[in-house]
Order: sequence, then C-alpha cells, then structure tokens
Amino acid sequence: MKAFILGRIREIEEHYPELMFKQVNTDKDHVHMLMSIPPSWSIGKVVGIVKANTTKAMKANFPYLKQVYWGTGSIWSEGYFVSTVGIDRTTIEAYITNQGKADSGQNNFKLF
Repeated sequence: MKAFILGRIREIEEHYPELMFKQVNTDKDHVHMLMSIPPSWSIGKVVGIVKANTTKAMKANFPYLKQVYWGTGSIWSEGYFVSTVGIDRTTIEAYITNQGKADSGQNNFKLF
C-alpha cells in the first residue's frame, strides 16, 4: 500500500508541479508529508487534492477497501494536522523518516 500511495503522490506532482513533496512516509493508518506549497494555494485545497486523488485510485486497486469503508466516499478522515516548518526542519524530517518504527526516540527526551 505504501508504494502505491507514493506512486500516486508522484503523479500528483506531475499534474501540479508547483506542489513539492519533499518527504513522505506512512504508518499503519496515517501518512506524514513534508511539502512546499506556494503561498497562493490554500493548505485545505492541497489536502483535498491529495485525499481525492489517492482515495479513488486506492479503492480501484484494493477492492477490499470498499467493504471496509462502505457508506463513505473516502478512506481518509475528515480532518488533518498541519504545521509550518520554522528553524528546525531537521527534526521534522527525522520524525517523518522514523514513522512506523517501534521507538523513534521520542520517549528518550530529557528536559534537564
């Protein structure tokens, strides 16, 4: 499934060259992306493009999803989380890279 989603994201980039997916990784039930979006685009519009383009293709290629997500047009949740990248892009890239690993080191943080 991960390879399929990554392929769809590359297709989105081809159709919308102004959207740049810098990094993408998946976990069991979610996807994290580091993107560059032009200021003239709303984040909601971009999320909508990603969800719409991946949902239709995933339902077509993985028929069991139609049974799991019956009664709804989508397989994604209605919401999403967005944060801007300021000074510490490296931390965000490491977090995305470590998605799906048992312990990404988050519990080893020490305040003092």
